[in-house]
Amino acid sequence: MALGLSTVTVIADQPAEREFRAPTGGARPAPGPAADEGLARRLKALACTAPLHDLDNRKVNLAGEYGGYAMAEVGLAAIDLVTLHMDFDTGADREIVLARLLPRVAAQRPERPGGEHQRVARWVLESLINVGSVDRGFRAVYGTFGADGGYIRRDYDFKLIEEVPGPDGGVYLRTTDEAVNVLVGALDTDVTSAQIAAEVKLEVLIRRGRLADAQLAAEQARYRTVQYAETLRRALDATRRNVRAVDWMQAIPDLIDEALDHIADRYRHENAILTNIRRARDEAEGADHKRQAAELVDIVKDCIRRHTQLQTRLLEAGPLFRAEQDRQAFAAPAARSGVDLYGQLLAPVLRLPIEQALRPTDAFFARGIGLRTPTAVRLTDLVDLLLTPPVEREHLGAELPDPDLVATPDDSRFSEAQLEAALVLLDLPADAPRRLSGLLADARDQDPELPYLVALLAVHAASPPVGTAYRQGEERLLFAVDDGTQLADPEFGGADLIVGSALLDAVGMAAGRQDAQ
Repeated sequence: MALGLSTVTVIADQPAEREFRAPTGGARPAPGPAADEGLARRLKALACTAPLHDLDNRKVNLAGEYGGYAMAEVGLAAIDLVTLHMDFDTGADREIVLARLLPRVAAQRPERPGGEHQRVARWVLESLINVGSVDRGFRAVYGTFGADGGYIRRDYDFKLIEEVPGPDGGVYLRTTDEAVNVLVGALDTDVTSAQIAAEVKLEVLIRRGRLADAQLAAEQARYRTVQYAETLRRALDATRRNVRAVDWMQAIPDLIDEALDHIADRYRHENAILTNIRRARDEAEGADHKRQAAELVDIVKDCIRRHTQLQTRLLEAGPLFRAEQDRQAFAAPAARSGVDLYGQLLAPVLRLPIEQALRPTDAFFARGIGLRTPTAVRLTDLVDLLLTPPVEREHLGAELPDPDLVATPDDSRFSEAQLEAALVLLDLPADAPRRLSGLLADARDQDPELPYLVALLAVHAASPPVGTAYRQGEERLLFAVDDGTQLADPEFGGADLIVGSALLDAVGMAAGRQDAQ
């Protein structure tokens, strides 16, 4: 299986499956579902490393002397650099990654010119991004066994480095979970448990003085921190696009609580690790031990910085969800209002004679029904149209089938009588507005359910559609105003609105009708 620029296929959200049935009576090779799942996990882990091995296989196709470069090593270094340089809000800058990758490439072939080193670094990075393909992803095929013993072939689609837009309009690089798992050496690992295990291992190695192994464990712990932040970032990005696409009832609140507890434990743990590293650095006699201890100090400081940034984002996640919910659910209407067909067209036209009503209706329907594609005229079509006899039509047209009408159940909460009673309560004189608390008390004396309907109508009256009422010729409009008084009611809270009726200007309505005509 070769994965590269020429072998990339489309990435699907769910893996495609092709099933092959085992022969009747054949024994299942795997002893159970758990063993089969473990095999699939190892196959996917192997597939994630295939693009790195493919770099060395495809370097012979490049025009030039590239045989002395270890492309897989450069690819791992590129993934490492992108992972460490990407931030929560923005990814890693491509040019910075290439500049940091260039010394490693130059160290492999120092006798070659600098332009060749730049071409190798750029080729490796673009190969991991999979530039030149439609969706810039990789695909691997592996097989599992179903419950009935049948062989199921699955397509595993993944990416290693992807290009994402930045807040400033630029394009940045981000490593995926699969790429981080290639670095850490595991796949689909629980982030929290992996982080705890890595840091416990780090502390034990530092206490034993094995700083080289401790540095590797510290880098793995940092990768897990980056992966945890990526999980939250993707959830917040999905919330900004569509708040309904993310489970904010259970999944995300649980994630935030677990992440905050995780960060609190990591702060205590990492500070203790930092103290042990500094002691090891100060007590070390060899230059290598001092250098490794100093590098460990920088790595753990970076972990603490990333945890601080992650904690800030976690605390902002709740307000962001509420702000996005308000923005998406109560988005302001467009600045340019649409045509009111009833008030601006139908009501004025119905008052006009037919000869005067033709002009506005023709103008409306000419622009409202859209374009019609004319039929292409050919000689054969023209002859067929001229020679085809007209079809005789019945005077009354074809018989229409009787529709099957089903009575719609009335599932409304309030009855017509309750609506009429609420409208009577809200039919207030123009010069005598009332408090919402008084209206609720009067409604409660009549019906226990009536206050809910009165409160609903009063809240709707807080933003009355004055323009629509003008166009539809209404003479009275219900309004509600908040003057800052708190509502004192056993069932409702909020503002004690001033509810009243406003008389609309009849002269203005008449002038509006004349303008519409």
